[in-house]
Amino acid sequence: MALEQTHVQRAAHLARLALDDADADRYLDDLSNILAMVDQLQGIDTTGVAPLAHPLDATQRLRADEVTEADQRETFQRCAPAVENGLYLVPRVVE
Repeated sequence: MALEQTHVQRAAHLARLALDDADADRYLDDLSNILAMVDQLQGIDTTGVAPLAHPLDATQRLRADEVTEADQRETFQRCAPAVENGLYLVPRVVE
């Protein structure tokens, strides 16, 4: 796809960016190079290549899901202004 300066100015306008003509020319060259690289990548035969979710075949070490602290709910709720059935009561804010 061939880009023109009007395309760069339009994209800048949509992104609410202020670009002068000199910057637009520089970005035009950069974007044209990027699109040329994408076109080149599109031409590569990838049949038989499995997609990657991550470039490394590493598994994350996870710790066991075990309780390590004692239940302190009663201690924490003693200082709460309003508690009922183990739940904190808060003022209603939506009518």
